[in-house]
Amino acid sequence: MKLIGLDPGLGCTGWGVIAAKGSSLSHIANGQIRTDAKAPMAERLAALAAGLRAVLAEHAPDDAGIEEVFVNTNAQSTLKLGQARGALMLVLADAGVPVGEYAARFVKKAVVGTGGADKRQIHAMVSVLLPGAKIAGADAADALAVAITHAHHRASAKVVGAAA
Repeated sequence: MKLIGLDPGLGCTGWGVIAAKGSSLSHIANGQIRTDAKAPMAERLAALAAGLRAVLAEHAPDDAGIEEVFVNTNAQSTLKLGQARGALMLVLADAGVPVGEYAARFVKKAVVGTGGADKRQIHAMVSVLLPGAKIAGADAADALAVAITHAHHRASAKVVGAAA
């Protein structure tokens, strides 16, 4: 099964595609979708949507995981992040890709072992879990961490469902 993870951001959205077969995970691709900070909001959201559509067309994931919005001290930043996340979720829904949502602390705990992990620790652990992956940057590493979390969550749900 192919899974895509997304680390939403208005300026830069990280994405990562992995393959999950049982408990085995392998890296397929990762990258970043960037927008022009000087462009109007609608154009930036359209750029995110177009970028994600291109990734979906190239990699055809079966399922997706996306990081939830966290509340910043700056309400405007939180709102902009929510708008970027909404645009990405709409593209996934339009493509018929089911979406799992994960809090940032949950992703950090699932991948690193502590909910307070920093970006350097996430990048290092993703590199261990997906050996040989050339990671496009911190946002792509976070997105791969979301994909890994989603893969583990799906595997756990299947085990629980089979036991019921």
